[in-house]
Amino acid sequence: MQLDALVAEDEDLLRQSLVDQLQRLWPELRLVGECEDGACALERIAELKPDLAFLDIRMPGITGIDVARALPEISPRTHVVFVTAYDQYAIDAFEQGAMDYLLKPVSDERLLATRERILARLQAGRPDSAMLEQLLQRLGQGNTTSANTPPLAWITASNGRDTQLIMLEDVLYFRADSKYTTVVTEQGESLLRTPLRELLEVLDPQRFRQVHRSTIVNMKAVAAVSRDDSGRGQLRLKHRAEVLSVSQPFMSLFRGM
Repeated sequence: MQLDALVAEDEDLLRQSLVDQLQRLWPELRLVGECEDGACALERIAELKPDLAFLDIRMPGITGIDVARALPEISPRTHVVFVTAYDQYAIDAFEQGAMDYLLKPVSDERLLATRERILARLQAGRPDSAMLEQLLQRLGQGNTTSANTPPLAWITASNGRDTQLIMLEDVLYFRADSKYTTVVTEQGESLLRTPLRELLEVLDPQRFRQVHRSTIVNMKAVAAVSRDDSGRGQLRLKHRAEVLSVSQPFMSLFRGM
């Protein structure tokens, strides 16, 4: 059976190790994408519609759970294999839900067993979306994606020759700017010498949401979420005139809000 797969893992060495294992133990599997974060995974899965997605649970910002929750809308045919470090609550949830998972570091024996289960399940039909949603709810109740450290409360950013202290509650949104990040508040814009991806690791996920590969928004600053005539997502802010674009795959993250 010819299958396409995507691997999403934020740790480079672990991602490359899993890719190498898949190429060695499952040579007929065609790897069509590798992603280092959930934002990339969302966009690539929506574009490629792979048969399989190997998703690390604890990616910064958009997690593997977030990506899996979006699959019924962006790629219903994609079967999920979760990749996780040892977490007994998560493992119990996977086994109760009869879902496929790999425990880090991934052993050859486990990957081969997972391959056989996946092939049998795919031959039986499409992924069970209801079963996946039940699993994701259990994982959410266990709070498996919460960080061990409290979220950031303030940042320092450059504005010309000045260095400003900015409270996170005053930030409207962050925008990727080459290797740096632009911080936008009601008062204007400043430059933060931290890439967007690193920023995701320290922001409060309950308040800040990634809506585009290059944009993170403070949801308390959002006045409305809508779609334009072509179906593209848009965010209107409470205190700024600009309208922010939401990538099509990211619109699924607003489902149920």
